Amino acid sequence: MSVDVGERLRFVRTRHGLSQRVLAKRTGVTNSTISLIEANRVNPSVGALKRILDGIPIGLAEFFALAPEPERKAFYAADELVEIGKGPISYRQVGQTLFGRSLQLLRERYEPGADTGRVALSHDGEEGGIVLSGRLEVSVDDARRILGPGDAYLFESRRPHRFRCVGPSPCEVVSACTPPTF
Repeated sequence: MSVDVGERLRFVRTRHGLSQRVLAKRTGVTNSTISLIEANRVNPSVGALKRILDGIPIGLAEFFALAPEPERKAFYAADELVEIGKGPISYRQVGQTLFGRSLQLLRERYEPGADTGRVALSHDGEEGGIVLSGRLEVSVDDARRILGPGDAYLFESRRPHRFRCVGPSPCEVVSACTPPTF
């Protein structure tokens, strides 16, 4: 039986109310490494995984013994969305856990000037979104476009991409990613 270490780590981290950045600071492991592990793009050594789990804290045996049931809930009130990002970008996820799910749905909020970083993102899957308010600059490969309310994007996530709020007001987006990789 194969264990999805990345999904399990994301589940444990979010269940303990930790962002990737906070966990990285606690453990001395880079935020990007934790992100790559959770996206199943890197398999950590046992030593590296133990170091990360010590920052939660949870032991290796308990980590591998977890057998969470897929969430069966179908409806979510606004206050039930789970914050998985902190700071100038808020990512509020629909659903407590993504175990057994093939889609991740987010309500994103970018403060003016907030961006996803200088290094472009790239991961397996597809993602798309619709801008609800504000203005969002979306870069995919070498193309760049500023999107406003009602405008949308959809692309293969392997293509290097980044997002940035432009203008004086926050930007709100509803996005989806498959498979869940955030």
